[in-house]
Amino acid sequence: MSVFEAIQTNVLKIEMPRSVMNDEEFYEFCTLNKDWQVERSKDGQILIMPPTFIETSIKNNELGRQLGNWNFEKKLGFVTESNGGYILPDTSMKAPDAAWISHERFQNRYNADKKTFPYVCPEFIVELMSDSDSLKSSTLRMEAWMENGCLMAWLINPKTEKVYVYRTEGLIHIIEGFDKTVSGEDILPDFELVLKHLK
Repeated sequence: MSVFEAIQTNVLKIEMPRSVMNDEEFYEFCTLNKDWQVERSKDGQILIMPPTFIETSIKNNELGRQLGNWNFEKKLGFVTESNGGYILPDTSMKAPDAAWISHERFQNRYNADKKTFPYVCPEFIVELMSDSDSLKSSTLRMEAWMENGCLMAWLINPKTEKVYVYRTEGLIHIIEGFDKTVSGEDILPDFELVLKHLK
């Protein structure tokens, strides 16, 4: 696959055996290439994503705004945006479009150097599908979040106006129509994502 074809599919994969790049080397790689949005798969592949197009960027910002406003009021933890990466138990490093992590999990699981990626999975994440994202690959990504300790995750497809709600018991609830809201349930108490603002 050419670089152009890789970019067209929304991700460029660099084959990198896990033994070649440890966490410190990966951090250094990200530091040297800080203009890139980088993730790492559990098998050591380095994934480089192109910037989002403007429509997706606006929707991502709206997700962060609503979640951030709720967290500002409740002060129960921290919200990170699409550049905030987490090193997960399976050794992958992922950066969701938006995430929330409680004070307790943040303090108990954060690595000593707070200037690097935390060795922790946030309790809640949300991913927004772009037009080029397939449901199959997005589903696998959501399953990986749940397998690594996420308590609730939302996959939002603006094109079909569907929200896939993932929970720890393995159930997936589908909400159809952006005239509705999505409840944060007991993970994000009193939080309601107003979907009409993502149209």
